[in-house]
Formats: sequence, C-alpha cells, structure tokens
Amino acid sequence: MDKDQDPSDQSKPKPYNTYLKYSGLAIQLVVTIGVAGWIGHLLDNYLDLRFPLFIVIFTIAAFAGMMYQVYRSMNQR
Repeated sequence: MDKDQDPSDQSKPKPYNTYLKYSGLAIQLVVTIGVAGWIGHLLDNYLDLRFPLFIVIFTIAAFAGMMYQVYRSMNQR
C-alpha cells in the first residue's frame, strides 16, 4: 500500500534547504570580503602606500558584488 504524495508537497521548499542556502551565502560573503581585503593589504604593502587605498577599493567592490549576489539569490526561489 503506497501512499500517494500530494503534488503540492513537492513544490514547498524544505526548511533545511533554505537554511543551508542562506548560511552558505553568509559564509561566502565573509570569505569573499576577507580575501579581497587581504589582497588589498598585500598590494598596499608591496606598493608601500601610506593610505590603504587598495584595501578600501577591493573591500567595497567585494561587498557590492556580494550584495548583488544576495539580491539575485533573494529573487530566485
């Protein structure tokens, strides 16, 4: 005796899938900004700059890119 699954149950996302999706996105955000800041730091040290220009530029660019990624992720279901 097989129970037929309700087709509406298949369209509902499982709660752990949503949790994994957004926790993975948060980790990606932190790692991307951290790596961009680290590369900026290396470049600033290599060029012997007093103002951390590349740290600021790379960090802001990485943050903007990740916010766009979050926006795209929110619009997808």
